[in-house]
Amino acid sequence: MGNANILVAGSANLDFVVRAAHVPAPGETVLGRELAVFPGGKGANQAVAAARAGAADVRMLVALGDDAFAAQLEAPLRDAGVDASIVRIAASASGSAFICIADDGENSITVAPGANMHLAPEHLPAFGAASHLLMQLEIPLASVHAYAQAARAAGVKVVLNAAPAQVLPRGLLDNVDVLIVNEGELAMLAGGHGGADLSMQCKALGVCCVVVTLGARGALVWRRDQPMIEHPAFAVDVVDTTGAGDVFCGVFTAELAGGVTLEVAMRHAAAASALACTKLGAQSGTPTRVELDRFLADRAQ
Repeated sequence: MGNANILVAGSANLDFVVRAAHVPAPGETVLGRELAVFPGGKGANQAVAAARAGAADVRMLVALGDDAFAAQLEAPLRDAGVDASIVRIAASASGSAFICIADDGENSITVAPGANMHLAPEHLPAFGAASHLLMQLEIPLASVHAYAQAARAAGVKVVLNAAPAQVLPRGLLDNVDVLIVNEGELAMLAGGHGGADLSMQCKALGVCCVVVTLGARGALVWRRDQPMIEHPAFAVDVVDTTGAGDVFCGVFTAELAGGVTLEVAMRHAAAASALACTKLGAQSGTPTRVELDRFLADRAQ
């Protein structure tokens, strides 16, 4: 697999994680257990996953505040081999997230975006040798739109993970090559078109390639005028699902940039996502290439 280049434009948050018997219902107070702090944010999680997948050189455009959190967010990116292009926002705190993880592995998350919301269109660096731009929706939508347009003009493939869910302008979707969504995000974007039929919902978006993650049921790829590709989830003992979707996105994009087929990219991304669920923390749970290859080899026997 040849070395490729990915630019990730997205968020970095410091995650404050507490374990509890169950996720609180509205108005409910739940007595949790230990508190742990992990580096996170959809953008940083996906950049680390892409870098650890070993198929690509990864750069990340990220905005950080002028606070103690910034160093805790920078170090893991460096350690994973991500080349960080950091925009310093002097008057803002770095992003943070407050996460409750239930004993069954499910979670609820509240994000304070901080510096992430100051990442502006003019901050986009030159694409250089980048073949793929990977983005999410934890930075301003206007910036996501501007970056996608710039990438399309430069011949760079745009991969968008449309999370957290929000309505997207037609002009943005027109510049997306691969859209990655879960079922809830797909339903919101499709606006009810096609009812419960995933294929019809994907078609309604007007994007040529849509990847739908289905949690414990795996994932599928819809492409215009081509058969759907489905991949079941790998069975693992779930500890923490936080960041599993981000690991999928990062590894899937790295594999595509490395030149493998969609089927292989799906298998590797599904395996990495499953492995991520067996450890605590979004980035700290991200598997290395060696771990991923070992996991796949064990399941091929």
